[in-house]
Amino acid sequence: MSARTVGEVERDAVTRGASAPLPATMRAWRVEALSEAGTMQRRDIPLPQAGAGSYLVRVEAAGLAFGDTLLVRGRYQIQPALPFTPGSEIVGTIVGGEGPLRVGTRIASSCQQGGFADYALAPQAAVWPIGDALAAGAALALRSNFPTSLYALRHAGRLQPGETLLVHAGAGGVGSAAVSLGKRMGARVIATAGGAAKLQACREAGADLALDAGGDWLAAVRDQVPGGVDVVYDPVGGETGVQSLRCLAHGARYLVIGFAGGSLTTLPANRLLLNNASAVGVLWGEVRRRDPQLAATLTREVYDWHAEGRLALLPGRGWDFEQAPQALAALAGRASVGKQWLTLAHQGTLHE
Repeated sequence: MSARTVGEVERDAVTRGASAPLPATMRAWRVEALSEAGTMQRRDIPLPQAGAGSYLVRVEAAGLAFGDTLLVRGRYQIQPALPFTPGSEIVGTIVGGEGPLRVGTRIASSCQQGGFADYALAPQAAVWPIGDALAAGAALALRSNFPTSLYALRHAGRLQPGETLLVHAGAGGVGSAAVSLGKRMGARVIATAGGAAKLQACREAGADLALDAGGDWLAAVRDQVPGGVDVVYDPVGGETGVQSLRCLAHGARYLVIGFAGGSLTTLPANRLLLNNASAVGVLWGEVRRRDPQLAATLTREVYDWHAEGRLALLPGRGWDFEQAPQALAALAGRASVGKQWLTLAHQGTLHE
C-alpha cells in the first residue's frame, strides 16, 4: 500500500471524529522506588491533562528502549521525580488537545515519559501522523530506531559508499536499523550479535558478515578487513568499545550510541591518535530538541523508504501490557531481536 500524506491522514480523522467518552482513570506501570531490580507496580491513576503544545493520546503500543531498563533502576542520565511512569515512545490516537492535528488522528510519537499507560501526553512537535495500515511495531521502529541510526551514520559517521561499517548488537532495535541503513548507503556491513538466531537476524537485516559477539570477533574483523573499518556503530560500550578501537582504519569514526553492555567505554585515546580517528557521541533526543527540522526530515525519509519497500525491518516482538516487567528484563538481558513494544488493548471503540 502506498504511503498516505499527512493531509490524507488528517482528513480521515476529521470525518471519523471521536465518540467514546474518556475514563477518569487508566492503567499505568509506576516506578515508586528505585532499586537494582527495576521494580514497577501496576496502578490505576488519573488521566493526564493535555496542556498547551501537547496532545492526549490513547496508547495502542508503547515502545521499549534500552534506556527504559536503566531509567527504572535510577541509572539513566535523566532521573524523573518519584513516582513516575516509564515509556518514551508511543503509537496511538489523539483524543484531546488543541493543535494542527485533529482528534482521531493515528500517530507515532516520542514523549517525555508516561508511555507505559493507557493514555499519554505527546508533545505536538514530536507527533508524526501515520496511516491505519502501518503496524505498530514498524511505526515505532521508524519513529525512533531508524532516524537515530540514519543521523548517526550520515551526519555523525559520514558513512560513504564502499566503506566498511561495523555494527555491534546488530540484531537489536537500533543495531538492526543501522545494518539496514548501512547497506542502503552502499557500505560493506559487518555485524556482531550473540547466538545463532541473532546472527541470522543480522543477515536478514542485510549484513554481509555476521560474527558471534561471544567469540573472537576482533580477529575475524582484522582478517576480513586488514586495513581496518571506517565506521563503528556501538550501542554496547564497555570492553566492546575498547576492542573496537583496535580495528580502526585511518580516519575512522567510532560512534558512541549507548551502553547496553552495562558499563561505560573508557576509550584508549592513543588508538584514536594513531589512526587520526574520532569518537562521536549520538543522542537522538538532543537532535530532536536542538534541530527539529533536521529530525523531521530524517524521519520523513525513513517512513518514505519503508512505504516504498526499500528498508529491511526485523519483525520484533509485541508484549502484552501486563508483561511489561518481563519485557524489560528480556531487553536488559539482551535476549530480544528487533524492536520490542507493549501492546495495549482498550474496551470499546474510539471512532464512529
